[in-house]
Amino acid sequence: MDSGAMTKGNAAFAAGNYSDAVRHFTDGINSSPNNHVLYSNRSAAYAGLNRFSEAISDAQKTVELRPVWSKGYSRLAAAHMGRHNYDDAVSSYKRGLLIDPSNEALISAHNAPIVSSYNDKIRPLLDTIDRLRHLKVMQEGIQLPTIVVVGDQSSGKSSVLESLAGISLPRGQGICTRVPLIMRLQNHPNPNPEIFLEFNGKTVPTDEENISDAISLATEEIAGKGKGISNKPLTLVVKKNGVPDLTMVDLPGITRVPVHGQPDDIYEQISKIIMEFITPEESIILNVLSAGIDFSTCESIRMSQKVDKTGQRTLAVVTKADKSPEGLLEKVTADDVSIGLGYVCVRNRIGDESYEEARAEEARLFDTHRHLSKINKSIVGIPVLAERLVKIQATIIVKCLPGIVTKINEKLTANVEELNKLPKHLTSVSEAMTTFMYILGCAKESLRKILIRGEFDEYPDEKEMHGTARVFEMLNKYSEELRSAEDTNGSEKFLIDEIKVLEETKAIGLPNFLPKAAFLTLLKKKVKSISTIPSDFTDKVWSYVENVVVSVLLRHSVNYPQLVSSTRRAAKKLIAKMKQRSFDYVNDIVEMEKLTDYTCNPDYSASWSKLMAHQEDFKKALQRFYSVSYIGSGVLEKTDVAHLYELREKDIVQEAFDVKMRMMAYWEIVLRRMVDNMALHLLFNVQKLVNKDVEMEIVNEVIGPKGNGLENILEESPSVAGRRHKLKNSIELLRESKDVVANIMDMITDKFDY
Repeated sequence: MDSGAMTKGNAAFAAGNYSDAVRHFTDGINSSPNNHVLYSNRSAAYAGLNRFSEAISDAQKTVELRPVWSKGYSRLAAAHMGRHNYDDAVSSYKRGLLIDPSNEALISAHNAPIVSSYNDKIRPLLDTIDRLRHLKVMQEGIQLPTIVVVGDQSSGKSSVLESLAGISLPRGQGICTRVPLIMRLQNHPNPNPEIFLEFNGKTVPTDEENISDAISLATEEIAGKGKGISNKPLTLVVKKNGVPDLTMVDLPGITRVPVHGQPDDIYEQISKIIMEFITPEESIILNVLSAGIDFSTCESIRMSQKVDKTGQRTLAVVTKADKSPEGLLEKVTADDVSIGLGYVCVRNRIGDESYEEARAEEARLFDTHRHLSKINKSIVGIPVLAERLVKIQATIIVKCLPGIVTKINEKLTANVEELNKLPKHLTSVSEAMTTFMYILGCAKESLRKILIRGEFDEYPDEKEMHGTARVFEMLNKYSEELRSAEDTNGSEKFLIDEIKVLEETKAIGLPNFLPKAAFLTLLKKKVKSISTIPSDFTDKVWSYVENVVVSVLLRHSVNYPQLVSSTRRAAKKLIAKMKQRSFDYVNDIVEMEKLTDYTCNPDYSASWSKLMAHQEDFKKALQRFYSVSYIGSGVLEKTDVAHLYELREKDIVQEAFDVKMRMMAYWEIVLRRMVDNMALHLLFNVQKLVNKDVEMEIVNEVIGPKGNGLENILEESPSVAGRRHKLKNSIELLRESKDVVANIMDMITDKFDY
């Protein structure tokens, strides 16, 4: 044997120079290929380099060369632990104990839920997730990897958790767990455990003797006295030697029938909490089942299958194996309910047993019982459960952390962008003036688009904000209403009104002259019949314009509540003035049309001439004595004149026809004037409103007579202030979360290979 290589290798290993140690031990093996110590030492050096495959190979060679050397099995177990081959590690420890039952190192390693070398790796991962949970990053919609413990009431959930944590939890009839209990277990070398509760923003220390009472008091503070439940969590931190490094969430046990003191909808409340925790893909479901029940009818299984149909993230713990041993092997091997992560059968502590006594009794039970001893040792016992949970937990954390990092970054970026889009918090009058004038300028430009230029890109899907189109529609309807309006006080019979007016306006004078008074009397009556239509149209148009102006102003000043109220008030006052101005204008138009008959439009003469061309048809119709006698052509084609038969020879009938035709020709001119003038009036006043009046009115309203009104808009809107505060808190939380996960990512890459 090359003793020099051994000496150099041991020295390098002791100094932590594992690469040099591997090189020296390799030199020694080349010289002495059958030396089991060199293989054993090189296995340890490979493990120090996290090269666990080579460590396993060298440890296997060690055992092959020296099968009766217990240290070889210790090396092999340690290498398997490094690769997370827990079942193989346990098997190696057991083989070593068969050779050397009194070996304390092997006994300690075998009995511990997990070895320290792995704790050194899993603890930072757990600390990272626990830190993120403490920061409440889940409130940002970012799910964290979580082992969620569910089970029907009295399934043995609390007993399983007690066995893992080595502490006593509240017991009693009915629901003992009334709030989500986050259990953070940390393997702690100090012989004196550290135990404390975190809830409602405070930390309450306790000890093993009083932990149950402390949890009960904290639960009462969170969920109230009685038997009601709450979804607000309570965190229990247990730092104790020998416990596995685990974080789990224990949920209330499922019960269908409320007992005295429980709300009637207790099942629905519990179901809602459970579904909230087990639905996220990042959750591992630890389903606690009593050995004596039919797994397929278990309520907790039914809930699990809703969110995990294939069972890929469900692990089942079968309790009370000692009470229902028969058929248990078949249940856990048949797997009729799709438990993808497998089963672990356990026997919980009974009565006053210590946890060490309970584990010893559990090991004896599964080794000697005629039914239970047939179950594979890789799926029985609390130590196996602890190892399985730690492995699953590490896997899910490593798997989820890159996605968590991505979500944190995306959420942080989105929040920063949203914060930057919020209006600037104004701190001086000059800033307020600049902001105010900017808002006013933007609002005026929007109003120009909507009410003048006919653009609606800012409101593509809101037809009511397509201003020019809506005003045009209203103008067309106004024109139609004018044309279709009838004098409800006049006669429906052709020429009767005209004849009556002519008879009442006769005077001494030359014959065959139409009296102007007759025409004006008829004109005034006709104008009066439509006099309310322009006023109604005016009211409708300005009400619409008011809605548009107010909507645009509010949209641009929404983040400044004082500005919102001032601009709304100014807009309404201005529109009221404009509306009154239009009412006055409309009344003037109506009164002008009543005043006299005048037009220089050549269409009047042309229209009158065309209408008078039907006079001969009118005369012929008067000569026919029928119950209905129609004029036979033109616009008068369907006009009945039978009621004029007895007056056919009188000149007044022809005079009335002439007056009627003149009125028809002139009325067309009147209607055009009333529509055209109103359209021009509106266009002129809307442009004046947008380009000048609205700015002046708002400036006067906002700044005020003393010029100090802008100070009012320095106070931020409660909604904006609240949103800003929320975003700042969220950004601070996410940045802290980002720092937390950044430190762990390199370790994942270096030390974990999944």
